[in-house]
Amino acid sequence: MTATAPRLDPLPVRFASPAPRALPLLRALLAAAVLIGTALGALLASAGPAAAHAALTGSDPKDGAVVATAPTEVTLTFSEQIAMGKDSIRVLDPSGERADKSTVRDLSKGGTVGYGVDLRPDLPDGTYTVAWQAVSADSHPISGAFTFSVGAPSETEVAQAGGQTGGGAVGTLYGIARYLAYAGFTVLTGATAFILLCWRRGAGVRPLQRLVALGWVTLTASTLAMLLLRAPYTGSGRLADVFTLAGLPEVLETKTGAALVSRLLLLGAAALFISVLFSSYARRERTDDSAVGADSDGAGDRAREKDLTFGLAVGGSVVATGIAATWALSEHASTGIQTGIAMPVDVLHLLAVACWLGGLTALLTALHRVPSIEADAVRRFSRTAFISVVVVVATGIYQSWRQIGSWSALTGSEYGKWLLVKVGLVVLMVGLAWFSRAWTARLGQTSDSADSTDDTDAPDDTGGTGGTGGTGGTGGTDSTDEAHDDAVGEMEPERAAQLARQRTALDTARRKKERDADPGRSGLRRSVLAEAGVAVVVLAVTTVLTTTEPGRTQEEAAKANTGGVSGAAPAAPQGPTEVKLPFDTGGPNGRGTVRLTLDPARPGGNELHLWIDGPGGKPLDVPELKVSFTLQAKKIGPLPVTPSRLAAGHWSAGSVQIPMPGDWQVQVTVRTSDIDQTTIDKTVKIG
Repeated sequence: MTATAPRLDPLPVRFASPAPRALPLLRALLAAAVLIGTALGALLASAGPAAAHAALTGSDPKDGAVVATAPTEVTLTFSEQIAMGKDSIRVLDPSGERADKSTVRDLSKGGTVGYGVDLRPDLPDGTYTVAWQAVSADSHPISGAFTFSVGAPSETEVAQAGGQTGGGAVGTLYGIARYLAYAGFTVLTGATAFILLCWRRGAGVRPLQRLVALGWVTLTASTLAMLLLRAPYTGSGRLADVFTLAGLPEVLETKTGAALVSRLLLLGAAALFISVLFSSYARRERTDDSAVGADSDGAGDRAREKDLTFGLAVGGSVVATGIAATWALSEHASTGIQTGIAMPVDVLHLLAVACWLGGLTALLTALHRVPSIEADAVRRFSRTAFISVVVVVATGIYQSWRQIGSWSALTGSEYGKWLLVKVGLVVLMVGLAWFSRAWTARLGQTSDSADSTDDTDAPDDTGGTGGTGGTGGTGGTDSTDEAHDDAVGEMEPERAAQLARQRTALDTARRKKERDADPGRSGLRRSVLAEAGVAVVVLAVTTVLTTTEPGRTQEEAAKANTGGVSGAAPAAPQGPTEVKLPFDTGGPNGRGTVRLTLDPARPGGNELHLWIDGPGGKPLDVPELKVSFTLQAKKIGPLPVTPSRLAAGHWSAGSVQIPMPGDWQVQVTVRTSDIDQTTIDKTVKIG
């Protein structure tokens, strides 16, 4: 039998143990990562729909206004450019019928964004409801409703919307798809960059191949889901509308629809790139294997490898940049100030995050699934990750300044609070990365002494060759292997295949046991796993930030609502709030008006007084009166209040607790006899 040349596979990496004093700090950071991840998971699970970018800054008539004569139009102004359809503003009369002419007019001029709708002539007195719905320039749906009255307030059959646009089941599914899209892009781009920049032999390793394919499938599926969910997400909010596809043509005409379609086309190019990447390096590995022991042109091979890597790097960078640009062109970076700078910075930020977190995922996969990996590959990733972190910090500082605008918004806005959470998580990740870098710095310190005892390499489950564990033996095992091969050759094919599988399984189990017993490798796996765990939460917080109204926009809206006072918050009600609620129970002496006052009309304890006036303004004594408060936007209530009768027509309740500010619906039930009663309601702004 002709002897073949032994394989020249690199020997497994050995890790030196870190200083014992570093272990307690590492354990503390690991515990902190777990606690923060758990807390943020609960917070994200309980969070309601996030605010969008644009905000309503004013209206004419104003919310709650009582005008003497019916207006000819209703106008709305917004903080930033929005997209409105022909039926985006609806004005409903007290009976629920349309009071507008169903044509929205664009009234924007100069730096003011405004829209209006004409009203029908000769509108009767009563309370009218204005409901509006639009899409902000950064792709997020916004909606709202308010009331005004002509002549005097009246009962209305219109129920104000509870904010289903962008919320409900459709909003939840769309939010999940957004998160999966970010995660898929991060894994796809980062794992591919890890292979090209740090460990080119990884292109032939099955676990890494599966990881890249998983990233591509996740990003493609989530993009398709967002495209199908887009119409009900920004419109009806009904999940059933996803299957009709009726709104898809209109979605394709929007900026967001064009971005999603472009992303799908670029993902087609990405699939071709991945195929070329894996097949090129697999073909190169086969060529190297056939050339073992033979003379070859080493300089020529290195030149061809360099050209191949350069070409793949350029092609991959173009595709990844294009995919990242689909976010920058359709979300926060595309609106607001300095968009010409913000969009390229956003692309660079996304690519750096992907190289860091996606490469971290690829390294973690290699440490868990590949028996051995070259020390140089880990060191190269350490350098790549360091550069990525520098870019992330630099671009993140600019993005934070652009979206926050002031120190007060950093702590006084929802966006600023989430940003502080993200900064804390990134700092924690950098601390964990320091430990990973410390492990990396010690790679190979003991490999010279350890490698002299390594005589065999067992097969692995990677399907790769170089750098992931070999299958050939060395010197003293050739005769044993040849005898084993001769014995196997004399067996039946089925029995020989069974023995081969058993031998492979035993060798793999032995190799896994040796790998897990290496304290150095285990330490690196733990630190990288902790980084990856925090990275999952960072992506979740980033997803929330992209759907949250930036602090700069909030302050601009507050400035517009308070007459131009810079940095001022919306004015709190001064003194008690008073509303009048006409009623008619239908029985004798069943008509009258409830005058309700709430003092000071702010969160916390309030004092409630109610006066019941009959015909002619005289006090009307009723046998029973009930009150409740409901905050529909937060699904709080109804909170019942049982007032006490102080005198004829005068009822009162002290220490009425209002938990938070908002537009509260006050319901008053009046009973004028044993069988005659009615319930009236009014929306009151508290806080």
